[in-house]
Amino acid sequence: MASPQFGDCLPGLQDDALWRRFYVSPHGKNVAMNLLDRPVWSALSTAHRDLSLGDELARRYEPDVNRFASARDDSEAALRALTRLVPPSEPVFILQVPQIRVPEGLTTIKAAQGVQMVARSPVAAPGEAGDIVALSDQDAAEMLALATLTEPGPFLRHTHRMGRFVGIRVDGRLAAMAGERFHFPGFTEVSGVCTHPDFRGHGLASRLSRHVAAAIAARGETAFLHAWKTNDAAIALYRALGFEWRCDVNVAVLARPSEDSRQRQA
Repeated sequence: MASPQFGDCLPGLQDDALWRRFYVSPHGKNVAMNLLDRPVWSALSTAHRDLSLGDELARRYEPDVNRFASARDDSEAALRALTRLVPPSEPVFILQVPQIRVPEGLTTIKAAQGVQMVARSPVAAPGEAGDIVALSDQDAAEMLALATLTEPGPFLRHTHRMGRFVGIRVDGRLAAMAGERFHFPGFTEVSGVCTHPDFRGHGLASRLSRHVAAAIAARGETAFLHAWKTNDAAIALYRALGFEWRCDVNVAVLARPSEDSRQRQA
């Protein structure tokens, strides 16, 4: 399938105030870019700047926070800066609407497509929220264990520092959780949604997702999220909560080639 282009995105967000950044295309042309088109860069260069490493050309999250990284655009200078942020044996995740250009010095370990979905109207809070509790540093080990088991996306020891997280406990066990990941002016991503296999089938993920999205709306922001394009169940859940498809997104895991692979290529 061809990589998504800007024009493939759902109309409706293109006239808002977020059309204020510029994207350097592979042909060296500056074109308008919605902040949602490069959500990782939009977060790393604004609200998550203190959680990042890098400069004005490329940034990545601190190694114990998350594995996402982004170049500012597709200029050669920005791509070289991105390469400098990837140490040996430490791959990074790239997520963006534009086709991913792999910088010289890096190689693609995995590539896939996802979808970006946006709440077109404020999501209503769940009717009963008494058993939904805020999670904090004290819960970090349990959150990491649950995410490691269920794999909702890259989740590391300090991923919970990226935003607010909530959960539901059953008999003292963390049964399910959801929280916030990428955050930038006007938008916050719903992420980290997962349920322990022992407690699935009770609608916990739906309730927590709705709770997080409603809290984002209460702050005057718009909730958005990402899912793998092949994850029909998750996409159906998010549609039921009021999220609509905006764009397909490109996802890739990039790393420095190992010495063995470089020798084979030579």
